[in-house]
Amino acid sequence: MIRRGLKNFLLVVFIIVAVFYVLSLRTLPEEIAYGASFSKFHSDELQLDWKKTYLAILDDLKVKNLRLSAHWPMVEPEEGKFNFNELDYQMNEARRRGALVILAVGRRLPGWPECHEPDWVSRSSPTVSLKQERILKYIETVVNRYKDYENIKYWQVENEPYLAFFSRSLCGELDEEFLQKEIDLVHGLDQARQVLLTSSGEFDPWFQTYKRTDVFGSSAYLYVWWKTGPFRYPITPGFFRIKQNLVDLVYGKKPKVLIELSTEPWLRQPIVGTPVEILLDRMGIDKFSEMISFASKTGFDAQYLWGVEWWYYMKTKQGHTEFWERARELFSK
Repeated sequence: MIRRGLKNFLLVVFIIVAVFYVLSLRTLPEEIAYGASFSKFHSDELQLDWKKTYLAILDDLKVKNLRLSAHWPMVEPEEGKFNFNELDYQMNEARRRGALVILAVGRRLPGWPECHEPDWVSRSSPTVSLKQERILKYIETVVNRYKDYENIKYWQVENEPYLAFFSRSLCGELDEEFLQKEIDLVHGLDQARQVLLTSSGEFDPWFQTYKRTDVFGSSAYLYVWWKTGPFRYPITPGFFRIKQNLVDLVYGKKPKVLIELSTEPWLRQPIVGTPVEILLDRMGIDKFSEMISFASKTGFDAQYLWGVEWWYYMKTKQGHTEFWERARELFSK
């Protein structure tokens, strides 16, 4: 009986391993289109001249695929009074150079604290329905302003909306019905372009996000810093190939993008003021190169790096040019 039980156990293990092996099989792209996320918000956090940083990304690194964010506080600093100075500059400079843009809109956009609201929202303490009306109005205004730009590639709506546990205290619980309203609004305003929704590569199973979107985007983080200390997720590129194959099987194939490939240190305090030794320990050039190599085996043919402002910070403020130089090589391919 014991021997038979052991055989059955080993058979089950073999079947499970075989299934996951088959699911991990995915043709890798011959070429990868690299891009980068840029945020004035993050540049300001690093005490950089955001325009110089942005132009260096365009003219020195020659990035041709960008993800930009229309952070609500930047776009509508006062209720009903919109400011497009910064975003117009970013969009126009990208257009002049033929750079394609994924433009992100919504309350939850890239960068801590995840959910970004103008000060006037908290001061006025609107009801949930009234706040949602204002969010929709802001999204409508942004989309209408830029939908005639020929270099808009996709509209990103919100950022990792199903990652509810992350920054729950600031973002609250996800309202799926409202998320769908945002998606429908963007589709209605610009029927020529697809909507991109994003999801956590490590935590989210992707199904909920994938079924709602035209184009799917995943993040990829390996080195994080939780309350327990620095940590590397015990995953391989096959983990991402398996997840892609699973959502393809359930919902059919859709365009997919590695939208947020982490190439800056994950810290528990602001980057500015953190000793350079800690910065390099959490994201040295060895880990930077590992992230690029890891991502190249995930099966995504479009990959947007996260951390370009930090590379510029390290180059101009800390005298470490290695990240910038490695990125230049990458974008020259």
